[in-house]
Amino acid sequence: MILVTGATGNVGSQLVRILAELLDGTGEEVHALSRSGNPAGLPANVMAIAGDLNHPETFAASLAAARTLFLMPGYDNMAATLAAARAGAAEHVVLLSGGSAGGGDLTNAVSRYMIQSETAVRKSGLPWTFLRPRMFMSNTVEWAEQLRQGDVVRAPFAGVRAAVVDPYDIAACAAAALTGQGHHERIYPLSGPESLLPADRVRILGEVLGRDLTCVGVPDDEAYREMSARMPVPYVDAFFSFYVDGTLDESGVVDTVEEVTGRAPRTFREWAAAHADAFR
Repeated sequence: MILVTGATGNVGSQLVRILAELLDGTGEEVHALSRSGNPAGLPANVMAIAGDLNHPETFAASLAAARTLFLMPGYDNMAATLAAARAGAAEHVVLLSGGSAGGGDLTNAVSRYMIQSETAVRKSGLPWTFLRPRMFMSNTVEWAEQLRQGDVVRAPFAGVRAAVVDPYDIAACAAAALTGQGHHERIYPLSGPESLLPADRVRILGEVLGRDLTCVGVPDDEAYREMSARMPVPYVDAFFSFYVDGTLDESGVVDTVEEVTGRAPRTFREWAAAHADAFR
């Protein structure tokens, strides 16, 4: 059995569908863990499981039975989760992490939970694979409300390039690692096929939607105030460290998605076309 945590998230929701197709007819089960235990639209051969990653006892039976696990980072009691998995049937853990984990900066709130999660997995004694994706293409959905109001997108960090990656491609790499050979003790940086400024994404999205869109950069001081109103300040400081101080470079294109899956990663235009309804 394969246990997928975060089954309602951008990556997990795609992963359960990919696994369901890959494993159809094999007899191997997929358990999809979410807080509600009732994610919408699950394939027929996927079992919905209710549980809280901060409390591994809430999904103990699935942990004990899982042969491989896809884990989200940043949760309490990860060591207990991993110990329960190891005491059961677990043979391999695939962890969703991030590029900043490689920098080792424990003073950065985002990097810290990535680093601590990777450390817990390493210490578990289970074979592992770490996925370190660039910025998600799906972050673009944050602009949807602005686009319902008009044709201008106000974007922070407007001068920062990122080789944004489709969550589907992250999920496809996770599925390959969970079901294939040769992925143990591998760290996979994942990117899309092109390095884009926010203005590039706005332009491409406008072309897909048939609208003439404009991107306006938000000054750093204004962006800091706006972001602090909707997320904890340590996380705002983390993003400013990444994108203003330049401690994280997500601009580089890497070929890992093609290496792992055998096909090129999806372009931002392909992602925008597939998700255009989110902006209408």
